[in-house]
Amino acid sequence: MPHNPIGLRIKPRNALPVLACLLTLQMTATAEPVAVRHLEKPLQATLELRSSKGALLADGKLDLTVSGDQVTSRLTFTFKDGSIQDETTVYSQQGQFKLISNRIVQKGPSFSRPLEMTIEAATGQVNVTYTENGREQTASERLQIPPDLANGMIPTLLKNLNPAGPPSTVSLIAATPSPRVVGLRLSPGAPESVTIGGVARRATHYVIKAEIGGVAGVLAPLVGKQPPETHAWVITGDTPDFLKSEGPLFYGGASWTIEVTGAATRTNIKP
Repeated sequence: MPHNPIGLRIKPRNALPVLACLLTLQMTATAEPVAVRHLEKPLQATLELRSSKGALLADGKLDLTVSGDQVTSRLTFTFKDGSIQDETTVYSQQGQFKLISNRIVQKGPSFSRPLEMTIEAATGQVNVTYTENGREQTASERLQIPPDLANGMIPTLLKNLNPAGPPSTVSLIAATPSPRVVGLRLSPGAPESVTIGGVARRATHYVIKAEIGGVAGVLAPLVGKQPPETHAWVITGDTPDFLKSEGPLFYGGASWTIEVTGAATRTNIKP
């Protein structure tokens, strides 16, 4: 569903300089890709992005298509102030989830620096185009892409984790002028009861935390640069579903809520 555990929050005002510093740090270890326990199916869904006080900030739409073992996910948010976030992610689901490509576009007054970032996992090529002080600038990096790279895939991965298992670690590249790989720790909590359409369901509450290695990881909380946690809820069972998340997309951003408001498999969607 929504992207990023961070995948799931928007409003990066004045956050890019801090992130640029933070993301120059490589993660300390690489985990295996998440195993496929539940295949993604063609889907259309609607979402809402709200402030911590409940104000509606943006309407979201997810379009998921499947061709063979390849999934294409396009998630867009249209803000009340005219801003747009548009993210397209392509990944495979053959035994394990593996990123193929990711493209994210952010523009409008909700973003202090309009930008576009593309990732090609096979080559490690990451390109960023951003606007700063009214001038368009570009950055290009050739990174060593870990096999567990999770850009645009966090909700899917959460649905496939064992809620009774230990925490998992995946990798993420955030959109900054100097993109780098960091680790994300996905920790399941105690089951919680939620009500959907008058029906009681069980949900797993995940805590998502960035992991910074080395001396910088020890110092980050002391200097106020440790990224805040993101929280996500996944309905468990034979057919798990992403429910909602709370937290910033970028370090320094406000904690907002993204929640799925409606979904239908494409076979049930009327033209």
